[in-house]
Amino acid sequence: MATATATTTDERALAKLQRDHGPALFGFLLGLTYGDQQRAEDLVQETLVRAWLHPEAFDGPYESMRPWLFTVARRLAIDARRSRLARPTEIGDGVLAATPDPADATESAVAALDVRAAVRELSPEHRAVLVRLYFHGLTVNEAAADLGIPAGTVKSRSHYALRQLGRCLPGYRPRHAGVAGSRAVAAQ
Repeated sequence: MATATATTTDERALAKLQRDHGPALFGFLLGLTYGDQQRAEDLVQETLVRAWLHPEAFDGPYESMRPWLFTVARRLAIDARRSRLARPTEIGDGVLAATPDPADATESAVAALDVRAAVRELSPEHRAVLVRLYFHGLTVNEAAADLGIPAGTVKSRSHYALRQLGRCLPGYRPRHAGVAGSRAVAAQ
């Protein structure tokens, strides 16, 4: 069909190869790609490109090129699958459309209003602790000194205040109990 001295396979030999083995190769690759016709067609084309680039394969000791083609096609399918699995999963446009734009300040402004309204519903003692810890950025000891109460009282009031906020704010769940895990409320 082709000679080993050529750098590429003769076009007539390649056309005959596609006529003789193309449908069987496509069916084989369709199974390997779980019915994905586009991917199977791409792999058939890539397999034929490999045959075009390797004219020495035509001079092999076998009667038919089919085993060589199927081996190349199978390896290409495996490589393509591994490549897809190594990439992060692509998401559809529907997910992107439902995701708020990070540049849009509306979501954070609404969340801040919700947090402020929920904080206003707290008792004055609990509100005073949260304001100092989260809005003024004081430490537990600084808030305790400012309020004139023990540090343990500041911790317990912040714990119970955050639990109350969790019940008032839809979708808010503290990461864990305590002051450090609930800084997300202050960020909003």
